[in-house]
Amino acid sequence: MLLQYIARVALTSVVVVGVSEIAKRSTLAGAVLASLPLTSLLAFGWLYSETGDVQKIATLSHGIFWLVLASLPFFLILPALLNAGWGFWASMGLASISSVIAYAGMTYCLSRTGMVG
Repeated sequence: MLLQYIARVALTSVVVVGVSEIAKRSTLAGAVLASLPLTSLLAFGWLYSETGDVQKIATLSHGIFWLVLASLPFFLILPALLNAGWGFWASMGLASISSVIAYAGMTYCLSRTGMVG
């Protein structure tokens, strides 16, 4: 069990480091790789291997779909602030706060409508 956990952490770390390394050479290639649902694919694989429950995978996938929408403001606000001359950390902070607000709003709406558990 511990070995499996270590393998999961290592594989997930390799994906994140791989994106940043590729982005150093080509921001487009890094963006393509980062935009792929790699984290979701890994989570689906780990969840299925541990539970074998395809309904949990379907429910997780449905929730991810709706919550991806809440992440989109981050990717609009961050470059807008950076291009406007804001510092990196201030831009990251404000874009992150916008994401927290968007996620809170989306999770509230989803819980009220019963669309996700």
